[in-house]
Order: sequence, then structure tokens, then C-alpha cells
Amino acid sequence: MFIPNLKGLTIGKFATTLLDAMGQLFFSLSIAMGIMVAYGSYVSDDSDLGKSINHIEIFDTGIAVLAGVMIIPAVYVYMGQEGLSASGPGLMFKVLPKVFAQMGTVGTIIGTLFFIMALFAAITSAVSVMEAVVSSFCDAFHLKRKHATLIETGIALFFGIIVCLGYNVLYFELKLPNGSVGQVLDLMDYISNYIFMPVIAIATCILVGYFVSPKIIVDEVEKNDSTFRRRGMYIVMIRYIAPVLLGILLLQSFSVFG
Repeated sequence: MFIPNLKGLTIGKFATTLLDAMGQLFFSLSIAMGIMVAYGSYVSDDSDLGKSINHIEIFDTGIAVLAGVMIIPAVYVYMGQEGLSASGPGLMFKVLPKVFAQMGTVGTIIGTLFFIMALFAAITSAVSVMEAVVSSFCDAFHLKRKHATLIETGIALFFGIIVCLGYNVLYFELKLPNGSVGQVLDLMDYISNYIFMPVIAIATCILVGYFVSPKIIVDEVEKNDSTFRRRGMYIVMIRYIAPVLLGILLLQSFSVFG
């Protein structure tokens, strides 16, 4: 996990790995989903944005590493290389229950606690995504929060039912542009993570970098005598580096580079 293995690494595999990491990063940090914008608008004027950014980076990365240290060795010990080949829902709902079962009584307790925490994680994630949509509905259509929440709940329920039916009544196998094969949920995940998020991120970089001006963001971070030590790097990244890399990763989602 902590020792780089570059054997057999090709440009295509490297780009694919970056693309997968980008999708996880966007979801983990709520980038290009409107969540950071929605919750950022609720931050009080006397908050130190620089410190808040540092806390997000440190805790998000730390928890991810800790989760990997806890889960990957356990999966390897009880399931071997076969277990490590699983990811996403397959790892969580197929492999980990087998790991917990082989741990005996302790595994039952740990497994119960694990899925309870996963439930709360799912609920808080749903609330975050929902808040971004609800607040946008309120701002754009001048709706009351209750009405906006009911509308968004109905939309989410509709698409949720379609996803559930995708495993039976609406089941199909579709080869996606990135070479994988999937059904309804995989198709939605591909469109969201591999297309919409990169496009929105690129649009955000162009908007902030060339139309709004990075100075507005820098001034917002540096108000109340706060220090933005990475302002130079931020300006270069938002204007030049991030849009180019995001563009390359977007092209890779269509297997342009093989």
C-alpha cells in the first residue's frame, strides 16, 4: 500500500489510475458537486478559511489512509488476492461480510458497527448532496425550503427506483467508453464521475481564472488578516495547470489515449 510498484505501468494505466483517483477525490472533497459552494456560503465572515482548508485536507486524507490501513490488511489475510481485486460495492457488501464472518463473534460485533457507521455515512452524504440542490432550488425559483426539499426528495426517489430496477427488470449490460461494462448504476456513475464532474471543474477553473479573477478568491481567504500562503500556487493552478490536467483526464474517460 505504501511502496510504489511501477512494474508494468504504462501511460494508459497511469491515466486510468489518475482518472479513478480524480473521481474519488471529487466525491470525497465534494468538488464540482455544488456542496462546497452551498456550505461555503454559510461560513461566517470571521472564519479563517485558510485554516479550514488545511483541516479538510488533513482530516480527509488521514481518515482515508486510516481506513485503508484497517481494511486492506484484513481483506488480504482472510480473502487473499481475490479479495483485494474487489472494489466499491463489491468490496463493501460481498468481501467484507465474508471477512467479518471468518473473524467469529468479534467479527459479528465489528461488522455490525461497521455497517451502522456506513449507514450514517450514507445519510450524511445524502444530506450534503441534497442541501446543494435544495439551496439552489430556493435561490433560483424562490421556493420555501420545505417545498424544495419535497421536490428534490421526489426526484431522488424516482432515480433511486430506476437504479434498483436496473438490477432486475431494467437490467442490461452496456460497454462504456472507458472500456468497462455496466448497467444502470454504472452508467449513471460514469456520466457523473467521468464526464459531468470534470466538465464542471474545468468550467469552474475558466470562470474563476479568467472571468471572475482569482483575486476575488484570494481577497476572500485573506480577509480578517488571514494568510493565504499558497496564493501564487493557487493562481497558477486555477488558470493553467488544473484545466489542462482535467482536460486530459476528461479525454481519457473516452479512452482517447487507449
